[in-house]
Amino acid sequence: MGGAMDLVASAKKIIVAMMHTDRKGNSKLKVKCTLPLTGVGCVNQIVTDLAVIEITPQGFCLKERASGVEVDQIIRATEGKLIVPDIVPEIQWV
Repeated sequence: MGGAMDLVASAKKIIVAMMHTDRKGNSKLKVKCTLPLTGVGCVNQIVTDLAVIEITPQGFCLKERASGVEVDQIIRATEGKLIVPDIVPEIQWV
């Protein structure tokens, strides 16, 4: 089996599923990554327990929020630059 970089090298869209914060409530969506990087600039979207966030050159762009989660909660839980549109719909599960 190849490494993570081998897996993302040919993918058209990379989506990361993760918790928005750590056990202490600290944001995992950082201004700058503090962990070793396997693939730089390859993630397109992040899905957390709070929101769906698109990765753009300008920063994290809030696309949808989890049911019952307010935008202010997502803003407080995000350390990195978060672009917030005027309307952020709840995630619609099909």
